[in-house]
Amino acid sequence: MSISASILIIEDNRGLAETVGTYLETRGMEVDYAADGEEGYRLAAENRYDAIILDGHLPRMDGLDVVRGLREVARLATPIIMVTGRDALEDKLEGLDRGVDDYLTKPFATQELEARLNAVIRRNRKEVGREVLTVGELSFDPACHRVRRGDKELELSPVSTKLLNILMRESPRVVTRREIEREIWGDELPESDTLRSHLYNLRKAIDKGFDTPLLHTVQSAGYRIAEIAPPRKVA
Repeated sequence: MSISASILIIEDNRGLAETVGTYLETRGMEVDYAADGEEGYRLAAENRYDAIILDGHLPRMDGLDVVRGLREVARLATPIIMVTGRDALEDKLEGLDRGVDDYLTKPFATQELEARLNAVIRRNRKEVGREVLTVGELSFDPACHRVRRGDKELELSPVSTKLLNILMRESPRVVTRREIEREIWGDELPESDTLRSHLYNLRKAIDKGFDTPLLHTVQSAGYRIAEIAPPRKVA
């Protein structure tokens, strides 16, 4: 069953865009179109959509550049499903690192696209509906991906932002490596040291320059963000 939603399709193949758009409209969704990356970026930045369907290769502005601009410049958390003719794992992982939420390889069934749209929209609405997450002096607003510690605003990559959201949402629970990888990358699991690299960058962003570390590695268990009081000194 589909849900009520506003969708932006950024696709230079007019026939494919019309086929997908017509199907989604019969399912009760409102659809806007853009035939190139620049127009798609403008529409996405100026309007509110529940999700974006984005072709990976577009005229005037490449799909990955659109993603990077929406995440890093416009600071939008709108879910993005990228459709591409290439099925290479490296391409998918690069897109996920840039901030893509899901992937579909052409050709695809419109019913599968609908199901994936429903999933990313429901997940995003749940996150946006939450109030600002706080752990100690660290705060994260899921609606606009704004991160602050004390009076300092922090800049995070899209993957680091997803990682922070998971750990703050579950705080003070320890989250396993497998849980984190599945939520961020789905079935397209990265190389073994990729998560470690993103954890290093996140720790540097939120803990460097502050007296109290908040990101903790729990040996053989996982990771958590929590305020942990230092052990008392014995006189």
